[in-house]
Amino acid sequence: MNLIYNSEQYCVLEFLSCDADDLLQVGGFEIMDKSSKRETYLEGSLAENFRRSVSTLIESEPDIDEIDDFLSQYDSLMTQPMTLH
Repeated sequence: MNLIYNSEQYCVLEFLSCDADDLLQVGGFEIMDKSSKRETYLEGSLAENFRRSVSTLIESEPDIDEIDDFLSQYDSLMTQPMTLH
């Protein structure tokens, strides 16, 4: 698990998994909206699309507000309440 983004509004974690050849690959992303205390987990093709979109966003050297605005596109997917484990 890697923390890849953390602002006052959002937090994004990247989860890695091992494939059959023991190579680390992206397993998914957990996106958390701190103000609504909701989260979502993206895996598979959604995670790959998210990764590509983030790479494109980073190329433009965005500020925190632009990143938070990008992450707000995923608000409708954040249906799980955040809980402590």
